[in-house]
Amino acid sequence: MIVTSAPASTVAGERQFCLTFDDGPNPPDTDRLLDVLAGHAVTAVFCLVGEVVRAHPDVAARVVAAGHLLGNHSLRHDDMGDWPADRVRADLVEATAIIEDATGAPVPYFRAPFGSWGASEAVATELGMTPLGWQLAVEDWLAPPADTLVGRIRDGLEPGGVVLLHDGGGDRSSTVTAVQRVLPHLLADGWTASLPARLPSGR
Repeated sequence: MIVTSAPASTVAGERQFCLTFDDGPNPPDTDRLLDVLAGHAVTAVFCLVGEVVRAHPDVAARVVAAGHLLGNHSLRHDDMGDWPADRVRADLVEATAIIEDATGAPVPYFRAPFGSWGASEAVATELGMTPLGWQLAVEDWLAPPADTLVGRIRDGLEPGGVVLLHDGGGDRSSTVTAVQRVLPHLLADGWTASLPARLPSGR
């Protein structure tokens, strides 16, 4: 299933794609996922929730140690679609501070919870973060079987596509298994994992 979120985000290249993971960090699924990605030398973007990072700072730090980039996914995963800009700014600033304190790394991307952007796209840009949408969402938050997710990724991925997946927000073992199964197929088919472009002023 293809679901496009504004702002639409892609990576350069005819056979390139980007994996992104939301709502973590979430042991043990994030830990297992990091092992899978390392096994294929794939770098991804992890969009972290501030309060979840506060609960699992060691896992967040491991994401950075493994070479992945970070996104701010808000403080508590609230729908900010109708929030005034000042409230959005306070949320994002606090979430970024928590993430940076836990990881020692910058947070170059922002993804709005539920893809409900409202004022958050402009606020994130003002704060130096690149708003990160997606080309493909496979509804892994509903926890379908791993084979179903593999099929949705292989059938729905378009050149330059950013894939929305989840390592947090519940039991994500099916997602981790799907990534483990689909990566060898994508790489063997000539796809290359890449990262979305960042704002010139991005941190």
